[in-house]
Amino acid sequence: MKKSLYILIACSVLVSCKKFLTETPYSLLSTNNFYQTEGDAEVAVNGVYSTLTAQTYYGRTSWTVSELSGDLLMVPATSSSDRITLGNYTATSSNGEIANWWTNIYSMIDKANDVIAHVPGINMDTTARNDLVGNAYFLRALGYFELVRSFGAVPLLTTPTTATSNLFPAKTAVPTIYNQIISDLQYAEANCLLESQIPATYKGRASSGAASTILAKVYLTRAASANAQSTDYTNALAECNKVINSGQYTLLPKFSAIFDWTNKFPATPENIFSVQFGDPPSAGNIIIRMLTSAKTTPAGSASFYVPPTFPGTFIAADSIRKKFTMTNLDKSAGGVISVDPNTFYTKFSSDPTWTAQNNNSQANWIITRYADVLLMQSEALHFINTSDPNQFNGINQVRARAGLTGTYQLNFTNTPTPDNFITALVNERAWELCMEGHRRWDLIRLGRLQANLLSGKGVTVSSPDPLLPIPYAQVQLDSLLAN
Repeated sequence: MKKSLYILIACSVLVSCKKFLTETPYSLLSTNNFYQTEGDAEVAVNGVYSTLTAQTYYGRTSWTVSELSGDLLMVPATSSSDRITLGNYTATSSNGEIANWWTNIYSMIDKANDVIAHVPGINMDTTARNDLVGNAYFLRALGYFELVRSFGAVPLLTTPTTATSNLFPAKTAVPTIYNQIISDLQYAEANCLLESQIPATYKGRASSGAASTILAKVYLTRAASANAQSTDYTNALAECNKVINSGQYTLLPKFSAIFDWTNKFPATPENIFSVQFGDPPSAGNIIIRMLTSAKTTPAGSASFYVPPTFPGTFIAADSIRKKFTMTNLDKSAGGVISVDPNTFYTKFSSDPTWTAQNNNSQANWIITRYADVLLMQSEALHFINTSDPNQFNGINQVRARAGLTGTYQLNFTNTPTPDNFITALVNERAWELCMEGHRRWDLIRLGRLQANLLSGKGVTVSSPDPLLPIPYAQVQLDSLLAN
């Protein structure tokens, strides 16, 4: 019997749990004799998180999908056809990066479903159990959010995969998927711990604030789509305000401190949720190697670079972010040796452990941080009431941290029209969050995909909200996905 590629055996999270290998024959492990203790629940949730660090997931594919298909990232002409076609919107269903995206998301969802089904039955501390299950709901919601805005209607699987289940599912309507995402995030919001309550040994897990932040983005994304609900913007604002008023997060005084990988968990954190990378046995991150010029010391692969048009969009006073974010200079020990013909992102390079042509970086992949919340708050306020002066508050806090104070603060005098505000917001999100996995979705949500791709990279896109093709191999295995 053929099975879809995203179908996984539910007990796959157990393969590294040595104590069970000594107590029970490996061939007999199942959900019936595994989910017994709090330790079992911890191992299962760690198994869900372990999927995130694959190069074919948040290690590389996520930002290939989200940034390369925006206006702030390019690849050399000698790059793979998978990357080139993603960047110029000619990707077909045989694109390998798209297949990676689909397969790894469903792998993570399948493991989360296993936790959601079995951990609630374990006799353990209630708060700890609810937090673990809340993390699984959070990750499942994150997976479906990535799927629905990438592919539209997809199969909605909410039960563990067994030998005979989830084999040939049909697509689920987009409104139903959004309802499931929101329900899952609301559960996570109510059951995950506050950031300050997460034990040091578990830092990196989702907090209730992370759930609120992603929920705000879900509402904003749906509000700008054909599936919009009348309360989406007010709900997004409410979620942003929960995070802002919680006292759990703040802007770090220095922009560069966000990316200091020797201090992943600042005492006053800005990073709300990140995929954790590290030294073996943890997975290292390939991102510095991929984004670093081959002419620097240490040398990178120069696999991705900054479009020539982007550096010129920064206003002159925004030197803090621009200088830290990108460079075309070789800043080796001997001084400036050369100027690379291309400009490369350097915002992830603050890792003293990284070595040339190595995938060993400890740089986390930041999925969301507090600056994003402030910018989303401004976005929600604008679309609720374009005449509300409070719409400038969040964006101005972000600008102030970058040194843009005084006359550089936005108001109705220098930003008089709704179109001016959207332009300012699109630019601000680029300057603050470039190469952090937001750009494709920002441009679609704010209605600037076609214009910005044409002006930024010379790429023509036929639709303001294009979807990725479902991988060909999946359609061949499950004909219902072709509908």
